[in-house]
Amino acid sequence: MLNEMRWWWPVCLASELGTQPLGLRLLDQPLVLWRDAQGQPVAMVDRCPHRGAQLSLGRVVAGTLQCPYHGWRFEPQGRCVGIPAQPGFTPPASSGVCRHAAVEHEGLVWVALAADATVREALPDLSALPQRRLVYGPFDVATSAPRAVENFLDTSHFAFVHEGWLGAADHPEVPPYEVTHTADGRPVIERYKAWQPRASAAAAGGDWVTYRYEVLSPYSALLSKQGDAGGPQDSYTIWACPTAPDHCRLWFAQYTTDAVSSDDALRDFQVEIFSQDQPVLESQQPKRLPLSGGEAHSAADRLSAAYRRYLQACGITFGVC
Repeated sequence: MLNEMRWWWPVCLASELGTQPLGLRLLDQPLVLWRDAQGQPVAMVDRCPHRGAQLSLGRVVAGTLQCPYHGWRFEPQGRCVGIPAQPGFTPPASSGVCRHAAVEHEGLVWVALAADATVREALPDLSALPQRRLVYGPFDVATSAPRAVENFLDTSHFAFVHEGWLGAADHPEVPPYEVTHTADGRPVIERYKAWQPRASAAAAGGDWVTYRYEVLSPYSALLSKQGDAGGPQDSYTIWACPTAPDHCRLWFAQYTTDAVSSDDALRDFQVEIFSQDQPVLESQQPKRLPLSGGEAHSAADRLSAAYRRYLQACGITFGVC
């Protein structure tokens, strides 16, 4: 799992992290998140070095995280700064907790497990997207994170999974398209055409829609689209947190020029779309994404195949087989 450590992973909504510790899982590891005295997110291993209690069951006291078992207190860098049973004792470095890097970005809190900042990959820059942003989720899904991202990139399921919404039974064809790559090897489709009966929450009828797809990282991707008849410009990201090899937590962010639709209308549309995807995703076997064969492909699967090759090139081992 060494290669996975260099990436930033979304773990919770920024608004979800309040004044008390939050326990969660990333790459099958238990973490505790909390905010320091300046309100900055802090991520640590969710285990007290004293007797192994979950620190996420404790509380934040005067800018430190207090263990629920014996009250040991840890400052944001992980150093133990207080043992109530021994008030005058200065705890050694070995009594500290492992801390991980944590930042807020695009409405989420992200964690990187690599201790060396120089090996961490950069977070995606989405400043060129429309400024109206809504984040939907979390969605807990019983499949691997790579399966979920590949579904987001899939170009041929609209007519069947999203019939009457993003696809139509009389337009199941996938037109020829070319997969290119960014300078750092991420797959891209610059232009892809699809007929959609209802392309967005604001759509009044069907339209041909032009898509652009881009893989942002091993477990995240971006699509942008606009109808040929005009209307709002929309971009969507999938942010996948690999909680276990065969389970993930997802968020979807929408960046839109739609100034008419309410937040609720936009959210309801996207939640309905994913409710159509989720049972199919959870039915797939194996739950881990096969990178070494075992599944048939067609020409319509060029982007999926390129995504799998990209995961191999990145050395990803978690959630794949």
